Amino acid sequence: QYSPDSVAGADGEMDPSEVTFPGCPCRSRSCVSPACPCLCRGHNYSGLCLRGAGQGRFARPVFECNALCGCGERCQNRVVQRGLHLRLQVFRTPCKGWGVRTLEFVPRGTFVCEYAGEVLGWAEARRRTRAQSPQDPNYILAVREHLHSGRVLQTFVDPTHVGNVGRFLNHSCEPNLFMVPVRVDSMVPRLALFAATDISAGEELCYDYSGRSHNPPGSSREQEPLEQDNRVRKPCYCGSSTCASFLPWDSSLFATP
Repeated sequence: QYSPDSVAGADGEMDPSEVTFPGCPCRSRSCVSPACPCLCRGHNYSGLCLRGAGQGRFARPVFECNALCGCGERCQNRVVQRGLHLRLQVFRTPCKGWGVRTLEFVPRGTFVCEYAGEVLGWAEARRRTRAQSPQDPNYILAVREHLHSGRVLQTFVDPTHVGNVGRFLNHSCEPNLFMVPVRVDSMVPRLALFAATDISAGEELCYDYSGRSHNPPGSSREQEPLEQDNRVRKPCYCGSSTCASFLPWDSSLFATP
């Protein structure tokens, strides 16, 4: 089932459509910092959030204006919520199954699409992961945000049964997209993919499934698997000069509690 936005998973733990954030009191057509409390919560689109890996040791969160805000729909702080505007094409690749390419030029920093699906709690994400065989495709994406307090916010999105075009994006060890968790109406983030570089028409769109392209070195939770684990890992066919040979590996959802 195609859905442009993420939906609540079958476990009902998280509802991404719920509005829990207060709106800003701005009455101008487009909000400006520091007058707008939404912009003051973290990075904004004119700041560091779209500069890729060179942004420094830590990234701040991104909050868009929401349904309760007084600003207009043309506010510059409303990007991901407007949805997909580019002409994209799902196509059959030679060795990676389905893929996605752009039919038009995409400038660096442009919002491309969201990785949408069912938003699951940890228990349901783990149950679905463990129910898969090594031959099954795994679309479950785990995003971990590390807070200064030491707390880790986890978001699991599964587009296996409900999702959008982001479901068909392939991994690359040298990607042209990077992912930013963007919050609009609640603390449930929307997993937004932006162009990491200028992208030519006809070029395949890919991102690094491990998040390395937007994280400082050593911050990824990807693990170095044991030799026996390589037998069930999926090979990487990205073709880049820095290809790691296998898709990123994180065994946390497979481990026994």
